[in-house]
Amino acid sequence: MNGSVAVAKMHGARNDFIVLDSRTSAPIDAIAFARRWCERHTGVGADGLLVIERSERAAARMQVINADGSIAEMCGNGIRCVARYLDEAGCGDALAIETDAGIIETSVIAREPEYLVRVNMGVPNLVQRALPIPDAAFVDMGNPHVVAIRGEGDPFDVAQIGASFQDERVFPGGANVHRVVVEGPGSLRVRHYERGAGLTMACGTGAVASAAVALRNGLVQSPVDVHVPGGVLHVEWDGVGAAYLIGPAVHVFDTVL
Repeated sequence: MNGSVAVAKMHGARNDFIVLDSRTSAPIDAIAFARRWCERHTGVGADGLLVIERSERAAARMQVINADGSIAEMCGNGIRCVARYLDEAGCGDALAIETDAGIIETSVIAREPEYLVRVNMGVPNLVQRALPIPDAAFVDMGNPHVVAIRGEGDPFDVAQIGASFQDERVFPGGANVHRVVVEGPGSLRVRHYERGAGLTMACGTGAVASAAVALRNGLVQSPVDVHVPGGVLHVEWDGVGAAYLIGPAVHVFDTVL
C-alpha cells in the first residue's frame, strides 16, 4: 500500500472507528486498509473503517468496513461519527447521509458538554423467522439482528452464540446478536456481538433493534435508555413510524497513516 492518507479516530459509546474521507484522498484498497489498521495489536485499532465518499443523492456516502474486511450495510454509532466529522468540516449540522441501507437523516443536537447526534434509523422491521435459539426475535434494520431477551441469571453466552451465527450453515450471511436484560420501564442493558467485529462496546442499530423488540412486547415504554458496555444510547419509537437513536460522537484524534 503506497502513499499515506489522513484519518480521524472516532467513537460512539466506545464503538470505535477509523474515519477516512476518500473525497480528499487518493484511491486506496479500503478493505486491505481496514484489515491492517483496525488490528488492535499492530494498527491503530478499531471495530471498523468508515469511508466517506461523494454522493449524488445526499451530503455524502458512508461505507462501513468491519475490522475483518467484511462490509456492513449500516452502522448507527458510525453514522453519528460521520455526522460529526462532516459538521466539523463545515457541511452543516443536519445532513442526509447515503448508506447501503438507504438515505439516513442525522442532526447534531448538542456540542457541549457532550457532542450528541440524533439519527432517523427508519422503521424497525420485526420479521417472523425461524431461529436456532428459542424465544429470540429477528429485526431488519437494514442489517440483520437477532435479539434475545433474557432474565438476569439466564445463561446466554453472547460471544459463543454470536460466533455461531456467523457460520453459514447456522445462519446464512451471518447476523448481529444481542442479549437484552430489562432493567425497568424505560431501561435495557444490552451486550452485543457484531458481524466482522465480535464483541463490541456498543452497537447503534443493535440498540434500536433491542429496544424495538422490548417495546413491541410491552416490556418498556419509549423513550428507552439502552445501557451498553460503552455508555448509554437513547432510542425513541412509537411502534409505527421511524425509530430515532440519540448518542455521543467523540473525535479522539487525527493522524496520517
